[in-house]
Amino acid sequence: MGGRARAFAEAATADELVALVAAADRDGEPVLVLGGGSNVLISDEGFDGLVVRVGSRGVAVRDEGDRVVVTAQAGEDWDALVTRAVAEGWSGVECLSGIPGLVGSTPIQNVGAYGQDVSQTVTGVRVYDRRAGEVLDLDAAECGFAYRHSAFKADLARYVVLAVTYTLEKSGTSRPVAYQELAGRLGVKPGDRVTLHEARHAVLELRRGKGMVLDAADPDTCSAGSFFTNPVLDAGQAADLDRRAPGFPRHEMPDGAVKVPAAWLIEHAGFAKGYGRGPARISTKHTLALTNPGGHAVTGFPADPEEVALGVPHRAPHHGATAADLLALAREVRDGVEAKFGVTLVTEPILVGLHL
Repeated sequence: MGGRARAFAEAATADELVALVAAADRDGEPVLVLGGGSNVLISDEGFDGLVVRVGSRGVAVRDEGDRVVVTAQAGEDWDALVTRAVAEGWSGVECLSGIPGLVGSTPIQNVGAYGQDVSQTVTGVRVYDRRAGEVLDLDAAECGFAYRHSAFKADLARYVVLAVTYTLEKSGTSRPVAYQELAGRLGVKPGDRVTLHEARHAVLELRRGKGMVLDAADPDTCSAGSFFTNPVLDAGQAADLDRRAPGFPRHEMPDGAVKVPAAWLIEHAGFAKGYGRGPARISTKHTLALTNPGGHAVTGFPADPEEVALGVPHRAPHHGATAADLLALAREVRDGVEAKFGVTLVTEPILVGLHL
């Protein structure tokens, strides 16, 4: 989904990533730094500039007694790192299992799920500051973490994440289970602990049931995951919603704010699972995911003999949704929720060349 890049390069190391971005900045060329591509929606016109794919690899581990300090390069696969943490007995990221994408994106989005987010374990982020033209090491306080937000997301054109450092407990048990749905699946109470393997298995089961684990056989996984974040309301907004929807489900935040499940708002605004607008639709498994089921195509053979020789996989032609189709569905959902509940949903994926 989405158009082509005018130019494309892959950076195999952090130094190459800095050099490519710095050279483009000197030349006045627009740059899009791309990780796993799992949390972006790119316009049908594509990107009129240089797309730099992050391919830097490497994980360094420092033992500090009852904890380990793990520094991973931005191009490392996130779930592979979580898998290793669970296998090694490093506690703190087990509930973030099954999330697609690369390590470098985790502090940008403050990636979170099932009661955990990376702000709980990130203790440092190495970045290239495009404004200053230098590499910096930021501590957690400088990252400006908030719910699905950070200083990096607030100014996407400024920082390029090069590496992320996580400090994890050396323990075979999870952190206290903080999410009711996960506790129910595990058969424990919120606040209890389970083994890391139990936590990972349960999270993967929950995600798979919502079409949130990549699966070539499941068209519902042709999505960017949750398309909207859960709204966080102040006291006045919460009171207004209570008048419109008495007893709405809520999660009280420490600062007095109230977090509301976006999925509940969407469903009660009249948008059921599987609701479609043209070729784009809401997932049949989870109302927060907007999917491109036509993007699920049977693997065939490439027509180009050179690609045949290289063993390049080929997807058969299909009639999938365009980025414009998906955005039209997103607008319809957003506007429907706002009309019924007075709450404006905010997108979670990064929109490139698009505005909701």
